[in-house]
Amino acid sequence: MDLRHLRYFQAIAEELSFSRAARRLNVVQPALSRALKELEAELGVELLARTRRVVRLTAAGRLLLEDTALLLERLDATVRRVRRAAEGQIGELRLGYIGPPTVPFLGRVLAEYGRRCPEVTIHLEERTPERVWEMVANGRLDLGLTRPVRSHDALGLHTLKLRDERLCAVLPGEHALAHRASLRWEELAEQPLIVLARREGAGLHDEILAACRTAGFAPRLAHTPSVISTVLRYVEAGAGIGVVPECVAELGPAPRMAAVPLRPAQSIPLVLVWPDEREEPPAAAFRGLVAEWLRSGRLWRDE
Repeated sequence: MDLRHLRYFQAIAEELSFSRAARRLNVVQPALSRALKELEAELGVELLARTRRVVRLTAAGRLLLEDTALLLERLDATVRRVRRAAEGQIGELRLGYIGPPTVPFLGRVLAEYGRRCPEVTIHLEERTPERVWEMVANGRLDLGLTRPVRSHDALGLHTLKLRDERLCAVLPGEHALAHRASLRWEELAEQPLIVLARREGAGLHDEILAACRTAGFAPRLAHTPSVISTVLRYVEAGAGIGVVPECVAELGPAPRMAAVPLRPAQSIPLVLVWPDEREEPPAAAFRGLVAEWLRSGRLWRDE
């Protein structure tokens, strides 16, 4: 018995006419007759009582028609689910991310992804940039939204750059430099600086220190908190000048704080990373959505 036999039988039983069933299935009538005989022979029962004028179901035929309808309906549903799974619409998505840089878009992207792929279960992990890379590389995450790290080339992951963010100085609103249009790095030489701890963001920390060295001074690090939003709390308390990406600077409440671009401009990228080996379909669907929004400009434009 195969599915062709059952589909042919279902059409004949529902139409109670070999000619109408043949037209419905777009096959020749002798093929239907042959398939029915083969099915009856395999089951050892008569399914249809037929004369020259009348075709009717036997008791065995009625039972088989009921079960065939259920079986084929379930099979069709399974086929649809298999195809949706292959398209990334069913399954799990494990996404790692870093906090403030993803605030402008991550919620919107996840909402759109949920509309497109409602049967995908999403697991979110907020981690440090280094930890996101590590977890994607060892398979604990499917994708990561993170900063580049020194070891990223050795990890062999693919990357898509989403944005370059300028570094800014964040100052208390009453600071003498707070109303400047921009600041040169060397103007920070005598100022107590507050930057994210290196263990929590080596790429950002090293970029800031390198910019200070290029400007000809060794920075005075007043505080190196483990959470980047804490940089703003220190600034708000008057403990020094924070150096952060512009996405973090935008979180500072005016007028108590002011964000001032630094010159020459230094930037740090935000990237999407994924493994070199074949992606799971839900991850590929999410990456495709991010790339689509990046091309259209929607990623950074709230619509």
